[in-house]
Amino acid sequence: MATAAVIFDFFGTLTPSTPSQVWDDHAARSAAPLGIPAATWRAALNASFAERATGSLGDLAATLRTLARRSNVDPSEESLAAACAARTAAQRELFTLRADAASTLTELRARGLRLGVLSDCTAELAETWPRLPLAKLVDARVLSCEEGRRKPDPELFRLIAHRLDADPEDCLYVGDGGGDELTGASNCGMRAFMLRAADWADNDAHTREDGWTGPFLPSLTDVLALLQAAAPATTPPA
Repeated sequence: MATAAVIFDFFGTLTPSTPSQVWDDHAARSAAPLGIPAATWRAALNASFAERATGSLGDLAATLRTLARRSNVDPSEESLAAACAARTAAQRELFTLRADAASTLTELRARGLRLGVLSDCTAELAETWPRLPLAKLVDARVLSCEEGRRKPDPELFRLIAHRLDADPEDCLYVGDGGGDELTGASNCGMRAFMLRAADWADNDAHTREDGWTGPFLPSLTDVLALLQAAAPATTPPA
């Protein structure tokens, strides 16, 4: 089966896994300027993920103000700005790619494949995207916070395929399983593979498909081998 495009999840797929204790630390850093207990703030962030990932709470400042008020704190402009700065710095630490990500994407592009990223994410990634090295390695992105939808909404999968000028049936989807993404991709006709890297068990992801029974890959580099194996054999000239 021909492959025209490869679509990757972002967090836990192109980036390393994020253990729960890292989320705890990040929550504590943005809670401190607001004077909110770290555990209370972490709970507020967790409970609001669906809203934040679909952009329904507005930009980062508006989002943190809303969450602070839900936590019974009405932040000053100064404390809100400090919390936003802490949150942005913490999130950007999570935007570093896996060691084999850039080389894999570069080789896929060299083979003539179109590349996309489909991510359930909050405003911090959308705001930082133009400055990420990844932005130059992919042809299209679909970010949930910009589209007002979350995985496994079929419109997201159809949209990324459209932006890559490919039919869903000609797309390969690779993700760690967060947000029921593998089922969503499969239901849209894509060939879905779980990236089950060595740090997969450490990842703290929302609604991950831990029971996925479909195919999986142990590393991003294995995408290259998969596509090489699937390439049609050529007959040498006589």
